[in-house]
Amino acid sequence: MARSFTKNDAIRITNEHNGLLNELQRISYCPDGYRTQISKSADAMMDAAVQEILKGIPVEELNRDGAGLRIKNLKDAGCTTIADAVSRGTYELASIDGISENGAHVIKKITQDFADQARKDLRVKISSDTKTEGNTLLVSSIYRYRMCKALSEEASGLIYGNAGQIKYDLADLEPSKGTFKWIFSSSQIKQKAEKAYNELDAMLRGEYGSKAREICDRMQRADRADSVTVWEDFNKNSISYFTILEEVCPGLLGSSDEVYGLPEELAKEVSEESYDKGGLLCTLRKYQEWGVRYALHQKRVLLGDEMGLGKTVQAIATMVSLKNTGATHFVVVCPASVLTNWCREIQKHSTLSVIKVHGQSREEALAEWIQAGDVAVTTYETTAHFQLDPEFRFDMIVVDEAHYIKNPGAARTRNVKELCSHTDRMLFMTGTALENNVDEMISLMGILQPNVASSVKNMAFMSNAPQFREKVAPVYYRRKRDQVLTELPELIENMEWCTMTPQEEEVYVRTLYSGNLMAVRRVSWNVEDLQYSSKANRLKEIVADAKEDDRKVIVFSFFLDTLKAVTEVLKDVCVEPINGSVPPARRQEIIDEFDKAPAGTVLPAQIQSGGTGLNIQSASVVVICEPQYKPSTENQAISRAYRMGQARNVLVYRLLSDETVDERILEILDRKQKEFDAFADKSVAGEESIAVDEKELGDIIGAEIERIKAEKKGET
Repeated sequence: MARSFTKNDAIRITNEHNGLLNELQRISYCPDGYRTQISKSADAMMDAAVQEILKGIPVEELNRDGAGLRIKNLKDAGCTTIADAVSRGTYELASIDGISENGAHVIKKITQDFADQARKDLRVKISSDTKTEGNTLLVSSIYRYRMCKALSEEASGLIYGNAGQIKYDLADLEPSKGTFKWIFSSSQIKQKAEKAYNELDAMLRGEYGSKAREICDRMQRADRADSVTVWEDFNKNSISYFTILEEVCPGLLGSSDEVYGLPEELAKEVSEESYDKGGLLCTLRKYQEWGVRYALHQKRVLLGDEMGLGKTVQAIATMVSLKNTGATHFVVVCPASVLTNWCREIQKHSTLSVIKVHGQSREEALAEWIQAGDVAVTTYETTAHFQLDPEFRFDMIVVDEAHYIKNPGAARTRNVKELCSHTDRMLFMTGTALENNVDEMISLMGILQPNVASSVKNMAFMSNAPQFREKVAPVYYRRKRDQVLTELPELIENMEWCTMTPQEEEVYVRTLYSGNLMAVRRVSWNVEDLQYSSKANRLKEIVADAKEDDRKVIVFSFFLDTLKAVTEVLKDVCVEPINGSVPPARRQEIIDEFDKAPAGTVLPAQIQSGGTGLNIQSASVVVICEPQYKPSTENQAISRAYRMGQARNVLVYRLLSDETVDERILEILDRKQKEFDAFADKSVAGEESIAVDEKELGDIIGAEIERIKAEKKGET
């Protein structure tokens, strides 16, 4: 029978399939190789760092414990530091005049002890501010491991689903690759070969071939990625990098003691607690996973992690794990200023559904949550209207900024306690150091675990003693950044979505209809009475937390009257604002005053004046009052604090009003960023092109007016 393909076609299609299968097989196994590269790169970094330390130790230290070595002979032979001695072999040392073979062994033993001690105290710090050759090599290894790990799973899935069929088809096709073999093959064999060729060709042209080539292409791009690409990815995904480094090289970033301050017996129990992360859409650091296991195991706890350590995501991960084991209903109670933010964080970081129980529709929302389940997010004030049947039970309550209910006699405390009576699991959270006010700590513990609160009531005077910390460990858990994030500094960015008050909404609608672009951008800051400004109220909370956390704050805005509003709200904690009318010499004087000021001090600055050319490392909290037309403008402002010489990780808060031009501006910038990432050469000049122009802002205002008209029409 005649065939629809040639011998060369059969050879070509065989080679293509074998080539793809071999490459997919290689990719499926490649994570192990890149893990080895990470270990080697980390070891090389450590060795280089140890060598630098030993270079600073004079060779005379060999005789510190009376070894009686001839130091002058060593120095005459070029061994002036411990590093020099470490680099010499035993035979080489023994060949130095006056150094015996036994002396050489003693030297090697002492220098090895020095090296071991230096290595023991070393911690790897990776920062895009210090792109050394060793740092870049390590980051590149982690980058390729990240890429390969995801591709490996995809490659394995393709192999599992298709390799068997391909193998059978290639075997059936084999006779067609030889002229004489084909001639003498039976018609049945030829029919099978024809069918196999068509199937193999269809696979290459179809989804399998497309997906396989895509995986191979992505792997090649990862293998060829240059240092610029690698560092850009690190800056965007640093948590993943540090998590991988902790996984591959335990203890390299900090203490390998994973109990994070818990008593040994409790730590063992917590470490064995199961944790199901299916449905969690983010990567947790190891200390965060530990916090989740602690909350799951202890059931009723107060998580007091320092500001910026990710308490919110730990709470979300705890709810996700419980959902995976059958839980259905959760409640989050938070200040009104972060209500929208909580809803967005849950949606961003998990597959959990969210129902906002707040405002005029609170009864309907509550009824919907009781029926549908998942997470009800409400405010302290709304808990007064959170009416549940006495028999109704839900699976966990999360109470954010739990110090709000420190006063047992307050109405909101009573309301939250009533809610807590409907659940066995409670996760209270606060970034405030409750050790500084033990009565507040004991009051909160009294809601969670009364027996623990009673046992420490008479120990309040010794709250910093180990005995006290061990007593409260079953209910109160606090980690500090320098304990768990030893690779600091890092940049932690927060989108602070603020829910507008009725007064803000009224002003917002009025400014929209005025068509004044600049007035519309000053949403929330242009209310007559700033007590009704949700952004101003959130700013006060951020500054209060910063003061408690021994931090100083820079507040950036494009608008002079917004900065005036900031100084009115914060009053004496502000230094003189920096704006375009302040001469450069005076700007530096203001920064010098700010540097010497106490924690909690605020430097207001116009973003186009204070956002470039200044070094303000004494601040580690940056607040941006409204979204800028260009992300590069915000990045330049942030870099005033987040730069070489910064000793602390930098917390960035972008104040944003929900369902306003703020959100629309971010949507445009996000779309342009994705287009840029997909098609543009990544240069600084290219990034400057990502911006919202005035025409687009005008279009946004028009669309906002139409949206509000439609909403009002729907209400009527």
